[in-house]
Amino acid sequence: MVTWTALTGLAGLASLALTGQGGALAPLEWGAGPLTVDALPRVVYVAHRGGAREVPENSMSGLMAAYERGTAQVLDFDTRMLRDGHMVVMHDETLNRTTYLGGPVRSLGLRDWAGVRLRPRAAIPGSWRSERPPTVAEVLDRFGGRVVLMLEAKDPESLRTLAGLIRARGLTRSVFVNSNRPEVAWRAHRMGLVAQLWRSAEQMRGDRPERWAPFVDVLDVDYKARDADLARAAHSGISRVWAHTVVTPAQRDRALALGCNGIITDAPGRLSRHPVKGVAAAAAVQGVKGVKGFRAVRGRPRP
Repeated sequence: MVTWTALTGLAGLASLALTGQGGALAPLEWGAGPLTVDALPRVVYVAHRGGAREVPENSMSGLMAAYERGTAQVLDFDTRMLRDGHMVVMHDETLNRTTYLGGPVRSLGLRDWAGVRLRPRAAIPGSWRSERPPTVAEVLDRFGGRVVLMLEAKDPESLRTLAGLIRARGLTRSVFVNSNRPEVAWRAHRMGLVAQLWRSAEQMRGDRPERWAPFVDVLDVDYKARDADLARAAHSGISRVWAHTVVTPAQRDRALALGCNGIITDAPGRLSRHPVKGVAAAAAVQGVKGVKGFRAVRGRPRP
């Protein structure tokens, strides 16, 4: 059962807002066709949950702000399944941490979802309105093919439903499907999706990532892992090895120096203001001019 939290003065915050700090959204254009993972640069920057230290996480306004700022080439979000099978954007199993409600996400149907409102964290810079968390279909329709997306299937049983949403929009080469479970990554690969597998620092101690090379497109590794574990992942035969969840330039530079070629970050704006340091790390971003100076215009990367 969902419990409403008793708060005063929320009537003005309850309306759906798909605008961020800048007001009305500019229309998005497809251009020559859907942007795919093949168009990504040598070193990739991912806005984790939209950039959760800079925007309200997993919100439409946050994703839109990350897209318009152009400090990342991939937008990340999390997915959950409602009781009626509809897919929504939410990280936690419950509503308590990020919304004005309480209770499990799975207890809601799509009609109930219309009454959910995000609670922006006070620590996020700027002024943000409360808004309904989007559905997965809404995010795919808004950004699909215009920028590369990464979604994490928090509910493994939702994989077939997610595959249907992605296929119906012609986005099988434009969306990374992420999971912590190798068997889910294998299933995603068998479904013709772009498979991503994330691993914690503890898991990486015993991992043999070369076993996953035939079916994993991105190995998503914990930047807190030991140097040897990061280097082993980088030389596993998996072409894309991206470090999560980076928040400082020093963390980024270490991951790049150890062979990672992607950075998943809660603070893409902060990293964009600090050029890469270190010989090995700088060599890793050669041809992209580091993070600073890189912009994505209408979802199309350019140096």
